[in-house]
Amino acid sequence: MQPRYIRIRELATTPATRDKPGRQGRYPVAPATIWRWVKLGKFPPPVPLGPQTTAWAVEDLDAWDAQRRPE
Repeated sequence: MQPRYIRIRELATTPATRDKPGRQGRYPVAPATIWRWVKLGKFPPPVPLGPQTTAWAVEDLDAWDAQRRPE
């Protein structure tokens, strides 16, 4: 089975503007917050898919979610 990937636009939530509707992402944080967490080592690093394309492996995100859940 091939790994599945999620790009930043599906990962982070963006608010609506006058020109664009808002988008609900997997997490209720802005894209800048995701990138800040990656830089600080608090979030799984993205995987480069091409010269200007990065994404996150769904299995890495699922593991990160499971780690954060209280038992």
